[in-house]
Amino acid sequence: MDAELQSLAHRLREESGDGAQGAALDRLLATRDHDELAAVLTESGRPLWARELAAFRLGLAGDRRAFEALVLLLNHRDPDRCVTAAYALARLGDPRTPRAAAALATNELRVAYALSPVRLLVELRAPESVPALITVLARRLAPHDPHWRVGVACAEGLGALGDERARPVLEEARAHPRLALAAAQALRRLG
Repeated sequence: MDAELQSLAHRLREESGDGAQGAALDRLLATRDHDELAAVLTESGRPLWARELAAFRLGLAGDRRAFEALVLLLNHRDPDRCVTAAYALARLGDPRTPRAAAALATNELRVAYALSPVRLLVELRAPESVPALITVLARRLAPHDPHWRVGVACAEGLGALGDERARPVLEEARAHPRLALAAAQALRRLG
């Protein structure tokens, strides 16, 4: 079993509990039937943990029926769900993923949940990645911005992507105490 799937199964076992829900979890972990997993995504009355597990397993298998569920989970208020969804989306291979991740990362109303979409954009290295990260980092330069961790992730990501278009915003970020180290390191990586 994939290490990420093991971690997810452990977390969801605590959430699902014992009895019938625990048995349902075991069934979803064991099945090889993608249609059964896809049905979980659309059946009414299914708990969130079951949808998450089904979407994760389909995503790892490259089944694009998981895309919408994974994107919703990527923007969830629970950071563990966001991380799990990002992991599966990175392996799904759906061409819509970079655009969706960029839309979530740049949605200022949901910036508190943007860390996983930002990190996913870096991992994807898609054409949408650098412009989205520049946009998000520029917004984090506002005085007293509470989402500085998202800004740090953007600066680190821009350094990893090594695109010269990021230089101006990284130069500006060096003047912000919480972003300065990440921005300076990213600038060094740009050369």
